[in-house]
Amino acid sequence: MDWKQLLSAKRLGLEQYHSDKQDVRSEFERDYDRLIFSAPFRRLQNKTQVFPLPGSIFVHNRLTHSLEVSTVGRSLGSKVARGLRQKYPDSGAAFEEIGSIVSAACLAHDMGNPPFGHSGEKAIGTYFSEGEGQGMRELFSDKEWSDFVSFEGNANAFRLLAHRFHGRREGGFALTYSTLASIVKYPYASEFCPKGKQKFGFFQEDKPLYERIAADLGICRNPDDPNKYARYPLVYLVEAADDICYEMMDLEDACKLHIVTFEKARDLYLGFFEGEHRARRLEHLKRVDDTNEQLAYLRSVVIGVLVDACAERFLAHEEDILSGRLVPSLVKLLPEHLSKAFKAVERVAQNKIYMSQPVLDIELGGYKVISELLRCYIDAVFAPEKTYSQRLLDRVPSQYEVRSEDNYTRVLAVLDYLSGMTDVYALDLYRMIMGISIPSL
Repeated sequence: MDWKQLLSAKRLGLEQYHSDKQDVRSEFERDYDRLIFSAPFRRLQNKTQVFPLPGSIFVHNRLTHSLEVSTVGRSLGSKVARGLRQKYPDSGAAFEEIGSIVSAACLAHDMGNPPFGHSGEKAIGTYFSEGEGQGMRELFSDKEWSDFVSFEGNANAFRLLAHRFHGRREGGFALTYSTLASIVKYPYASEFCPKGKQKFGFFQEDKPLYERIAADLGICRNPDDPNKYARYPLVYLVEAADDICYEMMDLEDACKLHIVTFEKARDLYLGFFEGEHRARRLEHLKRVDDTNEQLAYLRSVVIGVLVDACAERFLAHEEDILSGRLVPSLVKLLPEHLSKAFKAVERVAQNKIYMSQPVLDIELGGYKVISELLRCYIDAVFAPEKTYSQRLLDRVPSQYEVRSEDNYTRVLAVLDYLSGMTDVYALDLYRMIMGISIPSL
């Protein structure tokens, strides 16, 4: 892969369009602005990240998480851009735009996630693999069925941004090819998911869109599996920004919710420092008594250390990345002492934070809500002649083709509709359908 070809400002759906409009923003900065002013991005403020949406204590939702990931991604991209320019001073590649591309892609990386965090994804997939949806298997090809049983928020983000919904323009958000390629962490279709993993990059219906982008950017096939593409290089930076933020920020949130003690969180953050660097951080902590400020300080310096380390790892492995041969994420390539500290945070997250009662409660409740809504709407699209079905389908915005004659298209339309809901909207609709809450006359 070649940097000059990889960094392209061509827009999906607007390939033949040329504007003479003068704009101080680069095309990639326009991507960022287009995303941040969009309705799907705003809805992230009411979607669960990990913990239930805040009551008296504010914790992260999908929107605040995405903004923070975008900020870290911009720093990562800018550091990598500086390193690449030093390495290739005469290159015509737009290295200076990498920070803007990564920042925009980070904003969009979670936009395809359904309500209630990862439990929403699981509810959709298991409806078809374990629930009532199993009886529909014969209606779909193997590839189409794989899309449903392996439903994935990352693939849905690409669909949301690139698919032409009914009545909408060609190219979806009409983002640049480079920004779109940067969010596809798993560049292959669902039938090629690794065994036991629910991870893929695009639905069957959207596969031609990704193939068009990959061909234009010169994204090569995976040398070890021609059924898959190699990762677009900037995906590694988007992924690293996400990994850094959710591990470091979830720990801080867990401390605020008293799931993890202050002392435990402090020691986990300090684990990223050795010798003189550790002593300096401890000395700084003595200057303030407020534990929240102490944690915020430690979290910020840890993020800075991880940004520097991941950028350095990217540059060190640039040749492998461009050849499509690098498999691990950047955080898996961290120096030994940082890797050890990062894994310690991961263990606490897996064993204590993600298994805590507040997290389990939102997952259990969200799973039930999504499963029931999915059952009702799948029943409706396959029996549209029924009066109740008609009323349910009348509530669905016209952009979703729930009345299509094609089985695959109408089921995808239901998934598009449900995954775009906020937690509160999904819960209110569930209560209304179940007769728990009926609007006042």
